[in-house]
Amino acid sequence: MTVKFEGWVKPQDKSLGDWLNGRIARFEERTYDFNALKFQADFDPKYRRAQMRYMGTGATGVNADNNTVPAEHFTFSTMVLPGQCEGPLHVHDDVEEVFFMLRGKINLFVEHNGEKFETTLHERDLISIPPGIYRGLFNPGQEDALMCVMLGTPKPQIPTYPQDHPLSKIKRG
Repeated sequence: MTVKFEGWVKPQDKSLGDWLNGRIARFEERTYDFNALKFQADFDPKYRRAQMRYMGTGATGVNADNNTVPAEHFTFSTMVLPGQCEGPLHVHDDVEEVFFMLRGKINLFVEHNGEKFETTLHERDLISIPPGIYRGLFNPGQEDALMCVMLGTPKPQIPTYPQDHPLSKIKRG
């Protein structure tokens, strides 16, 4: 067997259990990080949302999280989108992004080369959005929407916004 990633090789000084326990991300050890995208919520409270990281740090700009499973091919997190809040239109030029709805519903809007598409995702619906396509989401309800988010690389580039979007002018710290 050819091993491509160091994290896939059990260290000789660890038991199988110790090694695999380091590859488990338990819900009880996670917390929602409302600071990961705080710069958006500071600009406008309608952009308030939280990330709970399980594998890697995703594309929110968080540089490190020692409480996640190392990412070798993709990142995995859950996202809480409060009622009447939105994730602004943005693009990932380097990576596919997958949304899987766990609870609630979101309106997903997509733009590409002048075309627009909108759909509603309900519980257990999934969408995969290829790189280079703008996407955004809105929770039309009053309750939190909860979704899984996967990005197809271990360390995605930070997404960008359309040039005419107010968030495109904000400098991140």
